Amino acid sequence: MQIYRIDHVAQVTTDLDAQVALLEGLFGFRRVRTWDNPAEGARGARLEIPGSHGQAWEVVAPAGDGSALQAFLDDHGGRPGLHHVGAEVPDLEAARAELEVRGIKPTAGERGRWFEASLSPPERGPGVLWRLRGPGGLAMCGDTPDAGTGPWDEPDGPSLGVVALDHVCQAFPDRDELARWYRDLAGFVQVWRTADDEHPDMADLVLNIPGSTICWEVIMPRGEDSFIERFWDRNGAAAHHVTFEVADWDRAMDACRRRDTPTFGENEGATDGAAWRDAFIHPKHTGGVLVQLFWEERPGVWVRSDKIPPWT
Repeated sequence: MQIYRIDHVAQVTTDLDAQVALLEGLFGFRRVRTWDNPAEGARGARLEIPGSHGQAWEVVAPAGDGSALQAFLDDHGGRPGLHHVGAEVPDLEAARAELEVRGIKPTAGERGRWFEASLSPPERGPGVLWRLRGPGGLAMCGDTPDAGTGPWDEPDGPSLGVVALDHVCQAFPDRDELARWYRDLAGFVQVWRTADDEHPDMADLVLNIPGSTICWEVIMPRGEDSFIERFWDRNGAAAHHVTFEVADWDRAMDACRRRDTPTFGENEGATDGAAWRDAFIHPKHTGGVLVQLFWEERPGVWVRSDKIPPWT
């Protein structure tokens, strides 16, 4: 199975308008499409991420009785959070057949158009949900006309100054097991890893998704009472956080202060003489997703997520 393009990351919320306002204001994203699809029990919006090379952020919310999105929220204790990663494959039915051979069953979809499935090893339980579709676009709930186009309007008030969606991070008990699985399933390529004993409570690696500027990070627990072990016990093989690059660190931190959005777990350092910094925003301030921000003085010097603070 080949994934040749990551189109979007989608989060589910109970209040679509409030979440869109947060993403447009604090994050500086631009809404380019909205939809209301009672037949699928969903409302949604697509927002462009500055500098993201075609990748977008989508927000979806349940609409009407019997909504699959409401069932998703109910299954997760009513908590909003990351819903799926949207991607394109050259041959949708071939991808479905490959997944079924590996014991992965789609959980939703429309034959010939799209389907959703967890791409993690099925014996490890549900992981990150993916929405796969063949070539030709990836509107979440129906192909609707663009709702917003034209010049980029600056948000009212300060924004983070996001310039790229860098990676999605997934928790898993064995990073090498998941890396091999993604390599064999969809051609993901390892590009970076920490030494086995570099950190007392975790180890990680980063995979490149061929054809995409977005990477996939895998973090695993080490030692006793690792925060990743606690996360796994609560959530299984779920997404742990999503990471964005910002253009100016001071501007990003000022935007957080002025919008009453605290950060935590800040790190700073230098690699080959070039500075970098990173910090996190708790899910309760982002609509349910743990967000990491980073800035680097020169491309490629930031050390990915080697210090990830615990959160509850």
